[in-house]
Amino acid sequence: MKVTVTGKGGVGKTTVAGSLARMLAERGDPVYALDADPDANLASALGFPTETLAEIVPLADLKDLIRERTGAQPGYGAIFKLNPKVDDIPETYSREYKGVRLLIMGGVQQGGGGCFCPENTVTRRLLEEFLIHRDTHLILDMEAGLEHLSRGTAGSIESMLIVVEPGQRSIATARSIRKLCGDLGIGSVKVVGNKIRSEQDEKFLAKSFGKEEYVGSIPYDDVIADADREGIAPIDAGSPRFDESMRAIMDVLAKE
Repeated sequence: MKVTVTGKGGVGKTTVAGSLARMLAERGDPVYALDADPDANLASALGFPTETLAEIVPLADLKDLIRERTGAQPGYGAIFKLNPKVDDIPETYSREYKGVRLLIMGGVQQGGGGCFCPENTVTRRLLEEFLIHRDTHLILDMEAGLEHLSRGTAGSIESMLIVVEPGQRSIATARSIRKLCGDLGIGSVKVVGNKIRSEQDEKFLAKSFGKEEYVGSIPYDDVIADADREGIAPIDAGSPRFDESMRAIMDVLAKE
């Protein structure tokens, strides 16, 4: 499974991404989780211990490595390689917890360099390495804008999973993402409802997206909210309702 999880900030996409990765790892399969959201919180959703978190350096912060691999020199308009070596990066710079290897991509620090800079070149090549060349489960926690994806990498995504909550702003963001997916040639776009408090919430979201797109609902649960405040991975919080809904969603994605 190669699934990209995205959505408006605050809807719970990282909760979904981390839980999917942990559930896949429980099966004994190799799983990589890539955090491509500048507001990187996937490690917490996976349950990584604090001492391990300190060892994980975002890829975008590895300036010496990026300069070495791309040949880039400081300064505006620098010339650099567009096809740098990245196949050794996952094993070297990721860290493992309960069967999930996590790699944090990091945000691009260079002002005005969002799309075409050495940092993003390495990031895109790394995504290509996972999506096209590696036979492993991949859960990619992505910001809503999908800036890291090119047509080449996007075509290898098996499913784009958009997390929404019952609200017009969340739905509007989801529809914008869906359009971006179409522009990039991503064929399978699915929607998951989170923080569902009532049957009306679920019907509202299901009606907004249709039966083919809307693949499941996650109920609002104080246990999960408390776990978030305490830094406990949702999958470790001990919520039967949450676990059951997440496993049902994973089963649907696996069938797809």
